[in-house]
Amino acid sequence: MKYTQSTLDKLEAIPEEAGYVLRYERGTFQSGYCILEEKKVVVLNKFLQTEGRINTLVDLIPQLDINAETLSEGSRNLFNEIVSKLETEKNKE
Repeated sequence: MKYTQSTLDKLEAIPEEAGYVLRYERGTFQSGYCILEEKKVVVLNKFLQTEGRINTLVDLIPQLDINAETLSEGSRNLFNEIVSKLETEKNKE
């Protein structure tokens, strides 16, 4: 995965299309993010650079309650790629 602003934009679209509000704030997040489930808000550490934001979103997206059917085709393909990559990594362990 390329660490570009375009990639970051595509990753940010996945939770937003699923109804989550994505915010960048300061804070002491150990993992770079905080999920507020009841309000469907994801707060990312605003001090992360593009590469850190991309890596954080790739780690975060599989943890969210996202129905792939509600995503646009491009977002769905990226979502499925992220989820299948995670499953492949789990199977290697």
